[in-house]
Amino acid sequence: MNILETIFELIDMRSFSNLWYWIALAVVWSTTSHWVLGVPFDLVVQARRKGGQAGQDMLVLTGINTRRLLRIGREAGVVLSLGASFLLSLIVMLGFGYGFEFAQAVALIALPLTVVGAMSLRTAAQIEPVLARAPEPEEVAALLARHRVAVQAVGLVAITVTALWGMFQNMQLSVLR
Repeated sequence: MNILETIFELIDMRSFSNLWYWIALAVVWSTTSHWVLGVPFDLVVQARRKGGQAGQDMLVLTGINTRRLLRIGREAGVVLSLGASFLLSLIVMLGFGYGFEFAQAVALIALPLTVVGAMSLRTAAQIEPVLARAPEPEEVAALLARHRVAVQAVGLVAITVTALWGMFQNMQLSVLR
C-alpha cells in the first residue's frame, strides 16, 4: 500500500460516514448563528438587557461590519457573485451530477451559507439607514435578532437536509456491499 492509499484510508473521503464532517457541520452552523453580521449574539443580548456601554459597543460593531459588508457588496459584488456561482455550480455538478460524495458534502454546507450571505447583505442594507440616524440600541438589536432567527431557520433546514441525504448515502452504500 502506498502513502496516498494510506492517507485516503485514514481520512476517509466518504464524508457522510465521517464523524469529523458532522462536527464541522455543527461548528459551521453554531458559529454562523452566533455571529450575526459579525456581531456576537451575546453582545446583542447584553445590549438589550443592560444597555449602556454594551449597547454602544453593539452599535459601533454593527456599524463597522455593516459598512464593511456593504462596501464589499458594492465594490466587488458582481465579481464575487460570478465567482461564487461558478464554484457552486462546479461543486453541485461534481457532487450530484457525477456522484462525488465529498463534493456533495461541501455543497450541502456551501449552498445554505450562500443564502445566509445574501440575507446578511440584505439585513446590512436595512440597518444602514437606521444607523445613520443614531438609533437606540434596542432597535438595532431587534433587527439583528430577527436576522439571527432567519439564519437559524436556514441552518435547521440545511442540517435536516444534510442528515437525510447523509443517511440515504450511507444506507445506499451499505446495501451495495
